[in-house]
Amino acid sequence: PFDGDGMLHQIAFADGRASYRNRFVRTDGFLAEQAEAASLWTGMLGHPEQSIREDGWGARGRMKDASSTDVVVHNGKALTTFWQCGDPYELDLRTLDTTGKAAWARHFPSPTGVSAHPKLDERTGELLVFGYGKEAPYMHYGVVGADGRLEHSIDIPLPGPRLPHDMAFTEHYAILNDLPLFWDPDLLAQGIHLPRFFPDVPSRFAVVPRRGTTADIRWFEAEPTYVLHWINAYEDGDEVVLDGFFQHDPSPRKRDGAEGHMASVYRYLDLEQLQARPHRWRFNLRTGETREEPLSDRIMEFGMVNGTVAGRRHRYSYDMTGAPGWFLFDGLVKHDLATGREERYAFGEGVFGSETPFAPRLGATAEDDGYLVTFTTDMVRDCSECLVFDATDVTAGPIARVRLPERISSGTHACWAPASALPPV
Repeated sequence: PFDGDGMLHQIAFADGRASYRNRFVRTDGFLAEQAEAASLWTGMLGHPEQSIREDGWGARGRMKDASSTDVVVHNGKALTTFWQCGDPYELDLRTLDTTGKAAWARHFPSPTGVSAHPKLDERTGELLVFGYGKEAPYMHYGVVGADGRLEHSIDIPLPGPRLPHDMAFTEHYAILNDLPLFWDPDLLAQGIHLPRFFPDVPSRFAVVPRRGTTADIRWFEAEPTYVLHWINAYEDGDEVVLDGFFQHDPSPRKRDGAEGHMASVYRYLDLEQLQARPHRWRFNLRTGETREEPLSDRIMEFGMVNGTVAGRRHRYSYDMTGAPGWFLFDGLVKHDLATGREERYAFGEGVFGSETPFAPRLGATAEDDGYLVTFTTDMVRDCSECLVFDATDVTAGPIARVRLPERISSGTHACWAPASALPPV
């Protein structure tokens, strides 16, 4: 899931028909390896110094910026990003052709580029971005306007190199994090990138006005954990409320009998081992107090909300359940935060879905008035489908299925964009 080249899969609905296409994200690394007809990077588990052949060829680095983690639609283009930071690549929404790197990123001060999970505010058209690295101040934050220009950026000083994966926002604030799972400093000094969980170090959250300065940052402390993905955030009086997936065991042990590097890596991707559950943090801007509480006993991750309420109070989230032992999603849950009710749909034996975005119904009058759309990979029937659910009744199952021409690999992040997001022809 980390070393492969990024490939986008797109389905579009118009005039009673569905159309599908997929394209590689043609990054610098992709083009270089195509030209050489060989791998040029060692990957997440490799060591470049061990990858020298007799002809003198050596790996170009530990990891390739594959732009393979996340996708959003902004300023009339699809924008792909990488989880360990890099160049944001833009793709044509109609053809999925890679058109180049986002011009605004050249002005973003982070030396390592932009992280995955930039956040789109559908109401303003702004894109909130962050980047992190191994050089002080270790994190940067910025705002890209609806017209695709970087309009604001600041430093987010941290005590050392960290591994944030996601950020959140409200109507007036951005929320970034300093969590106690990061590269072991002693090993990092030796060039070894090995993450370690520090259970005695608190989780810290930076709450800053969306166009604020470094001096405006308010830091809040909470229970030690690691959070891969946030669900949403909003303002409630003096409080900023943040929902995400609290890992109750961010550094699980290897399973009995598990061997090799992949066994070590996949324990960090097994939601059952990580014990990732929905959780809520409340940061009081008046008193500086943090309160937190669990939102569910069910193990879930990769949550999405109706994009029209992103940054505002939400009632529903649409979360994925994980197949035990694998980085695969075996079901979908509609979680009602007002009542606590959870409606789950299981994809079936050997069927795995992708993150499931919400598509509002035209003329929608309620937060859940719309559809849920996901791609599935069926290992039993050797096929893939796009499933469409009525978001008001997830347990009833799909109201439509679109058979894809081939079975595709199981995906992770996804987004939905309305036809109005397309640029003029």
